[in-house]
Amino acid sequence: MDLGRLGLWTFQLDMQPMTRAKEAVAELEELGYRAVWVPEAVGREPFVNAALLLSGTDELIIATGIASIHARTAMTMQAGWKALTEAFPDRFLLGLGVSHKPMVEGVHGQTYDKPFSTMVEYLDAMDRGIYAAAKPSTAPQRVLAALGPKMLRLAGERGLGAHPYFVPVEHTVVAREALGPDALLAPEQMAIFETDPDTARALARKAMSGYLGLANYTNNLRRLGWGGTDLLNGGSDKLVDAIVVWGSLDTIVARVLAHLDAGADHVCVQVLPGELGGLPMDQWRELATAIPSL
Repeated sequence: MDLGRLGLWTFQLDMQPMTRAKEAVAELEELGYRAVWVPEAVGREPFVNAALLLSGTDELIIATGIASIHARTAMTMQAGWKALTEAFPDRFLLGLGVSHKPMVEGVHGQTYDKPFSTMVEYLDAMDRGIYAAAKPSTAPQRVLAALGPKMLRLAGERGLGAHPYFVPVEHTVVAREALGPDALLAPEQMAIFETDPDTARALARKAMSGYLGLANYTNNLRRLGWGGTDLLNGGSDKLVDAIVVWGSLDTIVARVLAHLDAGADHVCVQVLPGELGGLPMDQWRELATAIPSL
């Protein structure tokens, strides 16, 4: 499964009618992107979403970043995973994660407890799952949403590797060490095509504020040495600049290269649009010009 060095992570496709979303991913494929990552939260169901987007492209890989293990049973998860792999060989990458306590308990009505052992048990149940349908011709592939050392090691042992989200470059160094040399490391990187510092940081803080209210992310940042005022009011300038790269194309590409130099195999850039629900096609087109040089 060749993800390429640069991919896209976006929830903006969920905000479009599916006909427009399919047109967009078809263009992204033409632009040279090998992989597009789509989330699961309160938008489209990720397996349905992936199937429709895959049906509108020829070679593009659709990855979930991430499908929550609390949203469906392990039996159902493995069935969807295998069904999409059979229909689109080597083009569907299942990203799995434990999600966050407010989502798990407040939205799904499940209990959020002991995320690591819960993930181990879930993977075991997936691997025991019964699938009485046409088998995939290629091996189904999965990655884990992983931040801490135990989950990172598990990601390398029980799948292709890890998909860390909301992380600075320094985490990529830590993640590569925990994963070992051979596992896939595909961090997400937020980006804003804006050169004015005040405007860029205001947009970044708007995107970051919700994430800084989630213990998984703040605990990970504390492990890396961030704390105190760094985590308040949408983040200090230093933290904002570490999590969200802003500026010209060259600045954004330099951040992608920093992740790659730190041990990433693939960086999925989340371009933050200035308008909620807007589709940043112009920025995606501009970013695609860097693909041949990476």
